[in-house]
Amino acid sequence: MELHDSRRLTGANFLWHLPGAVLDLLLEPAEVVADGERGSVADAVVAAWQHDARRMLDALGWQAQPVLAKPVTVARGGVIVPGLSLALAAPLDALYAACSVNEWALDAAVSRLGGAPIEGDDFEVARVRLAAEIAEEENPALIALHAAAALNGVALLSDDDEVSLGMGTGSKVWPARELPAPGDVDWDALHNVPTTIVTGTNGKSTTVRLLAAMATAAGHVPGISSTDWVRVGDEVLDEGDWSGPGGGRMLLRDQRVTLGLLETARGGMMRRGLALEDANLAVILNVGADHLTEWGTPDLESMAEAKFIPTRVAEGLVLNADDELIVAAFARLWRDREDEVDVPEVSWFSLEPANPVVAEARAVGGRGALLLDGNLVRFEGGEATVLAAATDVPMTLGGAARYNVANALAAIAAAHELGLADDAIATGLRSFGSDPSDNPGRLNRFELGGVEVLVDFAHNAEGFAALFEAAAALPAERRLVLLGQSGDRDLESTKGMAEECVRAGFDHVVIKELTEHLRGRELGELPAEIEAALLEAGLAPGHFEHAPSELAAVEAAFRWARPGDLLLLLAHDARDEVLALIHRLQASGWQPGEPLGAGATGGVRTADAAPAEES
Repeated sequence: MELHDSRRLTGANFLWHLPGAVLDLLLEPAEVVADGERGSVADAVVAAWQHDARRMLDALGWQAQPVLAKPVTVARGGVIVPGLSLALAAPLDALYAACSVNEWALDAAVSRLGGAPIEGDDFEVARVRLAAEIAEEENPALIALHAAAALNGVALLSDDDEVSLGMGTGSKVWPARELPAPGDVDWDALHNVPTTIVTGTNGKSTTVRLLAAMATAAGHVPGISSTDWVRVGDEVLDEGDWSGPGGGRMLLRDQRVTLGLLETARGGMMRRGLALEDANLAVILNVGADHLTEWGTPDLESMAEAKFIPTRVAEGLVLNADDELIVAAFARLWRDREDEVDVPEVSWFSLEPANPVVAEARAVGGRGALLLDGNLVRFEGGEATVLAAATDVPMTLGGAARYNVANALAAIAAAHELGLADDAIATGLRSFGSDPSDNPGRLNRFELGGVEVLVDFAHNAEGFAALFEAAAALPAERRLVLLGQSGDRDLESTKGMAEECVRAGFDHVVIKELTEHLRGRELGELPAEIEAALLEAGLAPGHFEHAPSELAAVEAAFRWARPGDLLLLLAHDARDEVLALIHRLQASGWQPGEPLGAGATGGVRTADAAPAEES
């Protein structure tokens, strides 16, 4: 048995909707199954931990805090490893101490199972120590405000440094240790703003940015948290990956915000939980195989469960009717909550007019969005309102990028649920994506000297397949793609990427080294794997070359290009530098065959010049 992690859960999470602490344990297979019967060591550990955790919680005055043990698995090196998550709930103001309580309970359980029972004096020493930790951390004013906020119908957002009441234009922030008494708060001055949580394997950033364009057209000041930045209106508050709960708190504390759009990634939800206790809407775009090697999501079904964490706090849902995993996960959610009153209402979206889920929803007067006769429509029951032709929406590349058609439909459904008018939704659809600054690094389109250039962030099997399909649908004499891989991807994902590339019929491939994403791998190791996978998939040896960096790969692509070609530049390490190079070439009037000018990195070699193992 190995302790994998011990951490706080600050909001609704993969286990439940409660704050607290969790321990993740890795187990040997023999500790889970012995003599053909499940439940040897694992069950004994759970039972002992539950006993000791309950004993200590009661002694500390936390009798109302429940405990929960959940079997989980994780894929490591292609092998499914069993594990356990052991969680206990705790007051919001004592989560670090809760981790100490949980760790003590595990140590006590393991000690007793090993034949060394905890003596009464040792328990009392531990209780005194843990009580002192709680006393040092606890913040009674926070607990009082939390209860008062619930009574007054406003959100409370807290972290180690600050506590806020309300959201956006109705928010006020205090230092965490300088909180007012509930009676001193002007509750009439506080209110929430509409909030939407957007999650899924692909398309999150694009969808929240399109929703922001629709909200702006409706007169809102939208706040966005995303993998690139936190932005309010046109102002970027901070750059970086803010797709966890910290990004949501930052934007919802800005008093300019009238509508909050939270891109929410799996990692933040699994590790810490959600920032919000209540949200108006959750949008679940799709479920794919990305990050399956990480804790608790070794297969697509468990990944779907992770994507459904926002259903613990959302009043309404927007779901992809074309994704079988999402449809099945919602069916389980409905079954599990059929006796409750809090099953969220659903608005479905689909690319297929005959989708049976949408057909059933329309038959009973349901709402959603649909691609119908080449148009993006909003439906309510049998009535359909055309908002735009797919060919008139820039982000769809004239309808060729069907995955962005799906993202647009999700945004339409969400915008309607948020109360945005149809004309504002249509304005957002027709304006968003016409400029690369709308959605940097996500299907940005350029034309240089007769060469069509697409820049995108695709980085997993589903993203590659969708993007390659879009590229194949665009007219071009020849097509080139840049391929690289992050060091935490397994060989199967590399082979899948190569197979999708060959299936799409690219004429030339530049294999790039992602120097910022080696993640423990050696230089040259991943490009060698990509080359081998391409050859195995059927790419001819003379149709690829290597580059030592992403920017060098882009320069190689431009040197290869001639008028009529399509260059698909997958940018991960150096997106800003890649876009800057393109803008410089555009400004200079560059033509294919001309030198790239200042800034070229060189260092590119062809596959015939040296074997991949030497790179």
